[in-house]
Amino acid sequence: MAIYKRRKTWWVNITSPNGQRIRRSTGTQDRKQAQEFHDQIKAELWRAQRLGDKPRRTWQESVIRWTRETDHKADKLKDIGKLKWLDNILGALYLDQINRDVIDHIAEVRKQESSPSTANRYLALIRAILRMARDEWEWIDKIPKVRLFKEPKRKTD
Repeated sequence: MAIYKRRKTWWVNITSPNGQRIRRSTGTQDRKQAQEFHDQIKAELWRAQRLGDKPRRTWQESVIRWTRETDHKADKLKDIGKLKWLDNILGALYLDQINRDVIDHIAEVRKQESSPSTANRYLALIRAILRMARDEWEWIDKIPKVRLFKEPKRKTD
């Protein structure tokens, strides 16, 4: 069964050409929209296998892989806290949808809530994940420039 209903929401159950099972919510209660979502995923899988296109990856997929591959970090719990906050803004986006406008919006919101230094830590984490997605995982071809705020120089006595 490719499309099925769980409570009020439609879900898809697809087996990719390489045998990977994909089960996820369509996020809609409308069957036509759910069918369209299903067809879009099937088309992306076909293009990836037959034409060599890269499949679109979500921000959440990159966060999962990032946390798995950075188990060695001493401040991993701090990263997880930052990623939970970022999930409110980036959670529903694909990596190719994260552009300079989205990054600037995050920077401004975070700067207003805390300080420029704290905003820089969040921006640096986004930049690190996007660079891994581009350079190591080869999920995307380009990433937006992430500009950090100027921080005051610290005194060293």
